[in-house]
Amino acid sequence: MYDVAAPFTPTGDQPQAIQALVQGVKKGGKQTLLGATGTGKTFTVSNVIAQTQKPALVISHNKTLAAQLYQEFREFFPHNQVGYFVSYFDYYQPESYLPAQDLYIEKDVKRNEKIEELRLQATASLLSDPCTVVVATVSCIYGLGSPKDFAALSATLQKNQELDRQTFLRQLIHMQYQRTTDPKKGSFRVQGDTVDVFPGYGDDAFRIRFFGKKIEKITRIRGVSGERIQDMQKAFIVPAKHFVTPQEKVDSAIQSIQRELDDRLPQLSELERHRLKQRTEYDVEQIQELGYCSGIENYSRHFDGRAPGTPPSCLLDYFPEDFLTIIDESHVTLPQLRGMYHGDFTRKKNLVDYGFRLPSAMDNRPLKFNEFQKYMKNVIFVSATPGEFELEYPVVEQLIRPTGVVDPHVEVRPAKTQIQDVEKQIRETAKKGHRTLVTVLTKRFAEDLTEYLSEKQIRVRYLHSEIKTLERTELLRQLRLGEFDCLVGINLLREGLDLPEVALVAILDADKEGFLRAEKSLIQTIGRACRNTDAQVILYADHVTKSMQTAMDETARRREKQLAYNAAHGITPKTIQKKILEQPVEHLDVTVLSDKKLREELVNTETSMQNAATNLEFEKAIDLRNQLRQLQKQVAARKKKNNEVN
Repeated sequence: MYDVAAPFTPTGDQPQAIQALVQGVKKGGKQTLLGATGTGKTFTVSNVIAQTQKPALVISHNKTLAAQLYQEFREFFPHNQVGYFVSYFDYYQPESYLPAQDLYIEKDVKRNEKIEELRLQATASLLSDPCTVVVATVSCIYGLGSPKDFAALSATLQKNQELDRQTFLRQLIHMQYQRTTDPKKGSFRVQGDTVDVFPGYGDDAFRIRFFGKKIEKITRIRGVSGERIQDMQKAFIVPAKHFVTPQEKVDSAIQSIQRELDDRLPQLSELERHRLKQRTEYDVEQIQELGYCSGIENYSRHFDGRAPGTPPSCLLDYFPEDFLTIIDESHVTLPQLRGMYHGDFTRKKNLVDYGFRLPSAMDNRPLKFNEFQKYMKNVIFVSATPGEFELEYPVVEQLIRPTGVVDPHVEVRPAKTQIQDVEKQIRETAKKGHRTLVTVLTKRFAEDLTEYLSEKQIRVRYLHSEIKTLERTELLRQLRLGEFDCLVGINLLREGLDLPEVALVAILDADKEGFLRAEKSLIQTIGRACRNTDAQVILYADHVTKSMQTAMDETARRREKQLAYNAAHGITPKTIQKKILEQPVEHLDVTVLSDKKLREELVNTETSMQNAATNLEFEKAIDLRNQLRQLQKQVAARKKKNNEVN
């Protein structure tokens, strides 16, 4: 059973939204939660999940937002399984071929072991507990090991079960576990009649004690210390990896690969035949000898026994037939889901056409959107600005904020005097102790405007795509602290900004139609001022475009409803209070460190990087990784210099 734990209860229009969504889920089909910024959409969704008691998949459009959602759902469901499933690549250079340059680029990847563990834990939870929430990115539509093979090779052990120890050890090997003498995830240790199994995820292990051909005792233990946690009546052990295949399927796959190679070779030129024959036969030898090869995923169709053109298994196949899908920020996530297949197809086609891969490699791919839609039997789209696709289905609105803050007043002012006027507005806003966001259309304009305002003695910074991720985070932190008063940017709506100190949003050249001035972009940008009771938005334009009018009308509609609710319930709006992030990573000048201090910093930085990745603080982990590389380069340079001197 799901159990929502929160220090507050649904308020405002959350109860009505929850009730309507629950009714929609019970009927089945698609529906949309149109939730204004800051209205507690995640809390609403959590209550819907709890009341419908269905396994839930929450899809976000990037890792950072997915990590935030993961933490929030863990807080709301502390007694239930909450999984995290995103791409496990810290770095990914896909295999590709550029015909115009005759350039082949090998695949180069760096995997994040912690995320790989979390992916395994998510699928294990789905197989063992129906009350599971999995937060994922669009990587959930990419190929994953067959859930049937994964489940078939999993082991359910029970106390007093008839089972020969040697048979169990062979079973563990088939499940990709390695025998070891030290505690290690994805391994097992044998000590007489006792077998310790260390699953591929988590910090705990299972101690299985045999007596003759029977399981005498099952104990959950600490993985490292071996300390007893509790005795158990049964244990569920999943394979150490997602891609596990019974031996009979391996033999069949090799034969199928060879047949496809024989059929394909006559269709190629002499150079391409040689290239493909050499690559494929080498891969087959590796599979026969080691059980795997580099790029084995390109042969997934043969291992699965799928027909040409059919999609591979993915995370969605690990869910039962009846599950709930939540597509967060659907106006961004759905286009991503639509586009994944086409990008993959274009890259793979060159590899196949020029003899680097067999045609079956094309079937190691993400789902096409029409294939994804087959899983969309019970879906809630969540967005402050749903797209046309989502609006085709029943819409549930959630416009009331728990703090009573209403959408800001929006006014239009002439664009021809926008620079002088925005300068004046920034000063007035700063006098009140608030901050300002200014959005422009180009990087050059952002830099020029920042320089102009700075010359006018205004404390200002600019933000655009060339500024590194962690630097963006630090800029926002400094803005909130009041170290400067105005932030100039381009596409500020995509930063996921949650800045209660911002009381003015100024949109320059608002009548220049395009993506950044489309109605949904304008509504999202206006939403950056929805956390402060003194907030206002100014659109600078010489004429009102259709997009502007639509955005203003929608903002006014929401504002009217919010004001009416506050009046009816005697609510006095309060600016949102939010803790300011701690100081991020401090960058060191590695060139001035002593050799001893340099080595110490290298060890400390690597430890901090691993801890940040474990805590899903990806931006911090990336910055620490870059700093680690600088330290490693400095160490190598000094070592080379010392060798030359000696």
